[in-house]
Amino acid sequence: MSEGEPVRVLIVDDDALVRAGLAMILRGANDLAVVGEAADGAEVAAAVRQHRPDVVLMDIRMPQVDGLAATEQLRRRPDPPEIIVLTTFHADEYVLRALRAGASGFLLKDTPPAEILRAVRCVASGEPMLSPVVTRQLIAHVSDGSADGRRRRASDLLSRLSEREREVVLAVGQGKSNAEISGELFMSVATVKAHMSRVLTKLELNNRVQVALLAHDAGLT
Repeated sequence: MSEGEPVRVLIVDDDALVRAGLAMILRGANDLAVVGEAADGAEVAAAVRQHRPDVVLMDIRMPQVDGLAATEQLRRRPDPPEIIVLTTFHADEYVLRALRAGASGFLLKDTPPAEILRAVRCVASGEPMLSPVVTRQLIAHVSDGSADGRRRRASDLLSRLSEREREVVLAVGQGKSNAEISGELFMSVATVKAHMSRVLTKLELNNRVQVALLAHDAGLT
């Protein structure tokens, strides 16, 4: 996305009324542009190639290919768009799995229009849109039979990091912004961003939401 250009958004939902409602909300903002729509996850890869969106609003439950599978497919692309998952449930196993797969956050379908616009702008700018409270509530409400395995895996991954990088991961898991981490750890915001970039590379993760989930899996938060 070039500076000054509107954020390009692709809407994916099997309900034509939902797509129309989201498009109307987004088109009311000068800095956002709806570049395409898709009715099923099976159409997403082609739509992304055609429209080159910055952000995808992705329904979770669709008849042929669901939003989880489509999210996993998109995140394997070399330069994937940011993904916000759409759901009707606060605590949804598919949502948590989509976040682990690399989605930047989730929205309930009855979210007020102003919050939808804020979320799209947040993820387009690389900022997290999920508070740690929401993330913890989601994890707590979704039963996970592989928690022990996740803890071992998370601990193994975190062992790749330096002590300073682990401190940054802990702060991200607590929901702190780069500016807050900067003040807490006595380093510049630029240094925080550099640490964050190295953390994502070492852990082979896509975004801060995945880092926060890993911190939770490891028992750090």
